[in-house]
Amino acid sequence: MTKFTDLNLNPKVLKAIEEAGYESPTPIQAGAIPAALEGRDVLGIAQTGTGKTASFTLPMITRLARGRARARMPRSLVLCPTRELAAQVAENFDTYAKHVKLTKALLIGGVSFKEQDALIDRGVDVLIATPGRLLDHFERGKLLLTGIEIMVVDEADRMLDMGFIPDIERIFALTPFTRQTLFFSATMASEIERITNTFLSAPERVEIARQATTSETIKQAVVMFKASRKDRESTEKRRVLRELIDQEGDAVTNAIIFCNRKTDVDAVSKSLKKYGYDAAPIHGDLDQSQRTKTLDGFREGKLKILVASDVAARGLDVPSVSHVFNFDVPGHPEDYVHRIGRTGRAGRSGKAITICSLRDEKSLNAVEGLVQREITRLENPVKSSAAAPKKADTADAETGQADKPARPTRRRTTSKSRSATTEAAPVAAPAQQAEATTPAPEEAAAPAAAAQSEPAPAKQEPANSDANRHTSAKSDPKAQDAGSANSGPSKSSNKSRSRGRKDDRRDDRTVVGMGDHMPSFIALSFAERRTG
Repeated sequence: MTKFTDLNLNPKVLKAIEEAGYESPTPIQAGAIPAALEGRDVLGIAQTGTGKTASFTLPMITRLARGRARARMPRSLVLCPTRELAAQVAENFDTYAKHVKLTKALLIGGVSFKEQDALIDRGVDVLIATPGRLLDHFERGKLLLTGIEIMVVDEADRMLDMGFIPDIERIFALTPFTRQTLFFSATMASEIERITNTFLSAPERVEIARQATTSETIKQAVVMFKASRKDRESTEKRRVLRELIDQEGDAVTNAIIFCNRKTDVDAVSKSLKKYGYDAAPIHGDLDQSQRTKTLDGFREGKLKILVASDVAARGLDVPSVSHVFNFDVPGHPEDYVHRIGRTGRAGRSGKAITICSLRDEKSLNAVEGLVQREITRLENPVKSSAAAPKKADTADAETGQADKPARPTRRRTTSKSRSATTEAAPVAAPAQQAEATTPAPEEAAAPAAAAQSEPAPAKQEPANSDANRHTSAKSDPKAQDAGSANSGPSKSSNKSRSRGRKDDRRDDRTVVGMGDHMPSFIALSFAERRTG
């Protein structure tokens, strides 16, 4: 059995390893360290939790123990996709290099540029950075990469998922061609393969286990979930999660709950806290100091449940995580491997439970295809009849996602429904009906005389034909005499009343939707006003 003492590491490094409590390297360490010590490029492929970080930190410290860094020109560079992973790598250097006089700098977002510039100006042996912050320092003229002797790319597949590949290619171009490159990834996508073929020279390929396999020490299960109503899906899903945690009981010493969206991270965390669970959120939108405080509390056992986005799926090294709960099935199957890899580390047993809704079944099939096994199905702890919450869910109300009463349906009012409403209106008082239906004497006489003297027209004239109306009036003198005999004291007022009756009849046919009390001036015909 291989031990660290067989790997030609610096004695001071071996002393630090012994003080940390390690004797034998993991398979990825046993394969990568000798090649790295020889100065060869290394391509390491292994699942998460196998000790990849020590695979490059130990040989780097041994090789950098001789020499001295110059101002603004670091001697080595480690690129990490997230702040948490970069911080973990920095902690590993602190652990294994405590007996070696090496300087390091951590360049991540959320920290003042001024403090980082001060470290770079003094010169650092090891520079640990995220791609974005590294390029920010370079573009500001505060950093030179021409002195890089060893370059490490950690979690390269996560770099691909986060869109960092163009930045990685640019950084490679800024470093010397003679550098040594150590490239580590849990999976090997086609884009990663292209980069390794471009920037690595005859690398030593160290592949441990099959790509994207899950540890045998992790017991996996999935709960198929169907909401009673679409608008209650989030509320009922959070209830299923709480029931699963309660069902595991005291076996849950600490747990990580992964969500696909940052908004769900906040909602789940707030809901759990309202129900008395010791939980806190962590995702990329939080301040760096708050993220660090939350992670430290979780590592030290002060926090029991960590609700996280995939930002914490990589680089979160807490050896004794008992459970991982996937509130959502991840969109990328590889992320499932990294999520559940937070438990069952270093030979310990762990349990991973996933909640799968109807729309996530396709993603679940992709996960099972990747890990090449069928995940055990568990019965939903919340029966379908009891899945809907009671009258009030105070915790979910705090998150702004409580059930809301159905809004009343608004119907569009059409001309038919409006007319039906008018017909159904209360009947007017008898006195008003009599007054409305009994015409004035002069109003009744004119139509009667006109009916006796005028023959019935063969064809109805257009309502707005002024020429036809005047022609018929001139050709029938009897109608004119009858109209003048019954016109009363004012001929003009008789014309206006007659015009009003014609307009009223026209309004019944043409005016729609003006209401029951339409002002009379709206019904006037402008064409008749010009001829009157």
